[in-house]
Amino acid sequence: MSEPLVFTFDVDGENFTSAGEASVAMKKNLRMLGISPEAIRRVAIAMYEGEINMVIHAGGGKATVTVSSDAVKIILEDKGPGIANVELAMKEGFSTAPENIRNLGFGAGMGLPNMKKNADEMTVESTLGVGTTITMTVNI
Repeated sequence: MSEPLVFTFDVDGENFTSAGEASVAMKKNLRMLGISPEAIRRVAIAMYEGEINMVIHAGGGKATVTVSSDAVKIILEDKGPGIANVELAMKEGFSTAPENIRNLGFGAGMGLPNMKKNADEMTVESTLGVGTTITMTVNI
């Protein structure tokens, strides 16, 4: 592909049933582009975890995905409360999800760790009271 393709998705922060729609749409798009199943799997997991985090913690946000000939770059942006301690939030099992969210089966503290495991590169920029931007790259 000569020019990168850019896909943008709004993540509805009020609706758990629509969480994951962006990752499903990207799986379809990447399949049509002939991207390897392994890269598609990694992108889908990373995006889904990010979408769920935006719904649980931030009231939604925006996902921008850029597909180039060698990588898929995912930028997840929200205007939520921010992450107080990114290092702690990156630890498996750490969660600030409220009990009602945990009762739904979410909030096990695996979102950020799973995102990191499935990305070749990942950065987290977060400011309390302003929001969080997570940038991930999956090499293809």
